[in-house]
Amino acid sequence: MGMPIWIVLGVVVVLLIWVIAIYNTLVKLKFNRENAFADIDVQLKQRHDLIPQLVSTVKAYAKQEEKVLTQVTQARTRAMSAGTVNEKIAAETALAGAMSQFSLQMEAYPDLKSNQNFMQLQNEMSDIENKLAAVRRYFNSATKEYNVGIQKFPNNIFAGMFKHSQEPFYDVGVVKREEMDQAPTVDFD
Repeated sequence: MGMPIWIVLGVVVVLLIWVIAIYNTLVKLKFNRENAFADIDVQLKQRHDLIPQLVSTVKAYAKQEEKVLTQVTQARTRAMSAGTVNEKIAAETALAGAMSQFSLQMEAYPDLKSNQNFMQLQNEMSDIENKLAAVRRYFNSATKEYNVGIQKFPNNIFAGMFKHSQEPFYDVGVVKREEMDQAPTVDFD
């Protein structure tokens, strides 16, 4: 009679250890994703700090482009005030679209393009965008690992119980996707 109690107790302990291992795996994957977004946040902060300098430099040249400059400034404000990771992703996608429009408008100002301050700011912005692309790839990789981790059996049984759910990837957005689908134009004028 004593032997079955030890067997049952042993099975319960093994199951408990197994559930704890699954829980810890899910927590690790979630924190990896959050850590990856922290890397993005650093680059976004640098971008947010650089945008006002770029806008003020351009204002001197492009008085009539006030609407585009206002859109960039408003998109930056929304991006800086976003709270959750998902809100930040949406706000940053909108900011990227506004910055894309901004860049297109600035192409019309040859004097501006030759301004040293503007060129330095553009180079810094380009560097930040390249770094952002790298950390976004890392974030999306961490998000993929997390999403796969909560869908794998038996993790999927416990993921809902532990309030783990699918998380979105950091996407380029509809506007940027449409731009990427367009063939580039080459103008030698």
